[in-house]
Amino acid sequence: MTLIWLSAAGLCGATLIGSLLGFCFKALPHRWNDTVMGFCAGVMLAAAVLGLIVPAAEQAPVNLWWLVVGGALVGALFLNLLDLVTPHLHVLTGLDPEQHRHNRTLSRVMLFVMAIALHKFPEGVAAGVSLTDVQNGGTPLAVTFGIALQNVPEGMVVISPLLLAGVSRLRTAVISLGIGLLEVLGVWTGYALGIVNEAFLPFMLAFAGGAMLYVVSDEMIPETHAHGYQKQATYALVLGFLMLLYLERIF
Repeated sequence: MTLIWLSAAGLCGATLIGSLLGFCFKALPHRWNDTVMGFCAGVMLAAAVLGLIVPAAEQAPVNLWWLVVGGALVGALFLNLLDLVTPHLHVLTGLDPEQHRHNRTLSRVMLFVMAIALHKFPEGVAAGVSLTDVQNGGTPLAVTFGIALQNVPEGMVVISPLLLAGVSRLRTAVISLGIGLLEVLGVWTGYALGIVNEAFLPFMLAFAGGAMLYVVSDEMIPETHAHGYQKQATYALVLGFLMLLYLERIF
């Protein structure tokens, strides 16, 4: 139980820390934002592969390889489905806003908030599922660390657009707290799903890994390549991947 609470507190706390920094700095130049997000993308990529998909492949019997492949694909498709049916704007990417259903019924502020909140619950689920791998010698906190590190700059970029849109500081803080609590709920949900059936664990690990890969490819990398700083963002991604690889070997 300690690990679960530690993971949940780490994810929510990282979002809140990023939000506090956002109140201080208001806006981060694209050069630095893209570099930091590229580094975080590398960390999350390593966490998805080394902390979720590889353990899933190691636990699944050889004749059930399709369970891991299917789990990763279903995880990506699940995020894709959320992307389609949930009204939101990808304003963080710097690309032309995407048009989704029901957008006209919501304010741009709410669409922005939903763009951030959309992936928080699945990210929490990924961390929660990874915690069920402790008895098999896994390193579950590597996944939590990867997601938490990404939450800091993401928490920062939530603040400025809300303040510029006229949202009060108190309401902005409450929104940031709500987004962080979504990951707490996700951690407990993921852990509950992972312990329901041990034979089903490889699928759930792969599912969480596929969802994280979708976030990295669909959200983070496009954002870091949208403002002309893609080279430094790419090298930052490589460094982030290698850092988590090295930390996992140590711990």
